[in-house]
Amino acid sequence: MRLSIFWRLALGCLAIVVVMAGVNLFVLLQLRQLTVLSNQLVSYHYPAIDAAKRLIANLYTQLRSEKKYVAVRDVEFLQDFEEEGKEIRRTLAMLKVQEQAGERQRLLQEALRLHGEYLALVRGEVAGRSTLPGNGYERRRDALVKLISDTLQTYVGLHETLVSTGVSDSRARTIRAEAITQQLIVVTLLFGLGLAGVASYSILRPLRRLQEHIRRIGHGHFDPSVDVAAPTDVRELVTTVNWMGGKLQELDEMKEEFLAHLSHELRTPMASIREGTQLLLDEIPGPVSPAQRETLRIMMGSSERLIRLISTLLDLSKMEAGMMKYQILPTDLKRLAEASVNKVRLLAEAKRIQIITDAPPGRLWARVDGTRMEQVLDNLLSNALKFSPEGAVVNIRMEADHAADVVRVMVSDTGPGIPAEELPHIFERFYQGRTQGRTAARIPMAGSGLGLAFAKRVVEAHRGRISVESERGKGTMVRFELPLSSSGGAV
Repeated sequence: MRLSIFWRLALGCLAIVVVMAGVNLFVLLQLRQLTVLSNQLVSYHYPAIDAAKRLIANLYTQLRSEKKYVAVRDVEFLQDFEEEGKEIRRTLAMLKVQEQAGERQRLLQEALRLHGEYLALVRGEVAGRSTLPGNGYERRRDALVKLISDTLQTYVGLHETLVSTGVSDSRARTIRAEAITQQLIVVTLLFGLGLAGVASYSILRPLRRLQEHIRRIGHGHFDPSVDVAAPTDVRELVTTVNWMGGKLQELDEMKEEFLAHLSHELRTPMASIREGTQLLLDEIPGPVSPAQRETLRIMMGSSERLIRLISTLLDLSKMEAGMMKYQILPTDLKRLAEASVNKVRLLAEAKRIQIITDAPPGRLWARVDGTRMEQVLDNLLSNALKFSPEGAVVNIRMEADHAADVVRVMVSDTGPGIPAEELPHIFERFYQGRTQGRTAARIPMAGSGLGLAFAKRVVEAHRGRISVESERGKGTMVRFELPLSSSGGAV
């Protein structure tokens, strides 16, 4: 039986709805599982890790109190020792009650037992009942403290392994959901083309517009809903596709939110690592050798770089979500440039690079968020120094164009330059170039791929424009324009 156009369209729409409903059901199930995983990370694993790390810190605080008491026999230090012990045991008991796995419960029970031995050992020494000769008491005490610390570190390691596994699983689920969504787009396109072959011109024209809209969705461009003048049955299909685009946009926003949340949660352990490293550098736990101090300095620098990377990633997520707040005030761009130059001066001197600033006399005003614009200049200067050879020159040129009512800032270097085919991509997040690695991508922070993306979003948020000019072997110039302040340009 030959079907009419009406029934063909009706059956086609029904088929599309069924496919989309199945895929969206799958996506919703994946999102639900991701939500459960996120809640588990936030409410269970991360608090347990933080609590265990605080326990280790409290344990060494208790050890210091005990050492102070042994040294000066001050009762106040003994009271501190007992109070810290109660807090440690209370936290261990709380973690044990909350713990779900037998192995992790066993580790907490072992930590409780070892801590009890430690308390008994110290109390015996305080009461003069210690049976350990000579410095045997100190060896036994230090051994117990190390065993407790190692047990808690093992406990932290188990939780961190579960966190890593959960994140990997969520990434795999996300990739699988994206693949099925792409298949839905392909099926929808093929079905639309099949209908176009048998439909009249009045149906073919709206379907072509719908096809273009779906293609844009497939490339991640979630435009406003398409409005097509078409028969009622075709309009149902248009409505469905618009609904699909909205759902895909929600999925993309949830992915960005998850990434921002994960980056935010990384700040706490990284801050703990940084503070712990600083304590070691300050020799709070004890003296360190020159070789150990150099290693700790490297750790401190790496922690600082990673914290800056996480902060940039969070800022980018806020910008894309439209949640970034700017404090726009008349600001002297020359002052911001001087501050950025001072930050990188040591790096420039180490590479024997001369930084030349060319700006009109007086002040150069623009209405900007000073903190964010200084970050932009920091990124551009960092790039220029990073990819310039030793003995080169980096130029910062600033000018006020009253005819165009803009302020122009140009940062140029004499580095290797960027291939022409890569210039359109360098403002994309995480783009690092295909032919020259980091050098081609012109990115800061040791290959994060976020510096220029951050700069572009900040400049555009100030109603400005940013561009890059580069020639292989001759260097690169990054130029951005900002509206002049109402008070004028150079004064």
